[in-house]
Amino acid sequence: MSQLTLRLLRFTYKKLKEKLTVSDSKALFHEQFPFVIPNLYKRIVDEMLVELNLLNHQSEFIQDSYFCVGLSETFKELTNGYEPKDHLEKLFNALCNSTNFSPDEILKISEATIKSHNNKNLEEISNKIIQESSEKVYYSRILILGIYKIITLANDFKEETDISKLEVLTKLANELNLPLTKVEKDISIYISNLKKFEQAKELLRETILSEREKRKKIEK
Repeated sequence: MSQLTLRLLRFTYKKLKEKLTVSDSKALFHEQFPFVIPNLYKRIVDEMLVELNLLNHQSEFIQDSYFCVGLSETFKELTNGYEPKDHLEKLFNALCNSTNFSPDEILKISEATIKSHNNKNLEEISNKIIQESSEKVYYSRILILGIYKIITLANDFKEETDISKLEVLTKLANELNLPLTKVEKDISIYISNLKKFEQAKELLRETILSEREKRKKIEK
C-alpha cells in the first residue's frame, strides 16, 4: 500500500470520527489536487476551502438546495478562465471532499434546483424560496449567493441593475429572517470582487499578449 493511500485512509477515518481542522482539509485537498494553481485563483480556492471547513463545524448548518446552488455557481464564476479547463472538475471535487461535502450530491441538487426555478417570474421564485426554506435558516455567504443566483433567473428580472437585485434580495432575506447587514455586505463584496476579477483577467491577457509580441520582435 502506497504512502498516499495510507494518508487518504487516515484522513477518511478522521472524517468519520471527528471534524477536520483547516490544516487537515488543506493537506487532504493537496493530496487530491497535486497541481499548481495559477496565482490569480489561489486566493479564491484558499478562501473557499476555509469557508467550507468552518461551515462543516457549525452544528446548526444545513446543506439545503440554495447552498448547493451558491457553491456550484460561484465556483463556476470564480474559476472562469481557469487553465487547464480539464482540471476544474478535479479542483471542485477536491474542495468538496477535503471539507466533508459530496461534490456529486452538491452538483445534482444544484442542477435540479436551478431547473425547478427556470421559466418563472420574480414573485413565483420568491414565494418558492420562502416555501422551500427551512423555518430556521442558517446564514452563510454561500447560501445567500445561491439565493441571489436563483432570483436572477426570474424571466421578468434579468435586465435589472445590481442595485435593484440587491433591493429585492434584501426584502426576501427579511422574510427569511436573515441578517440584512450581512446580506448587503456579502452580495456587494461579491459583485465588486467579480468586477475586479474580470479586470485582473483582462490585464493578465494583455500582459501575455504584450510579452508574445516582444518575443516575436526579438526572434526577428
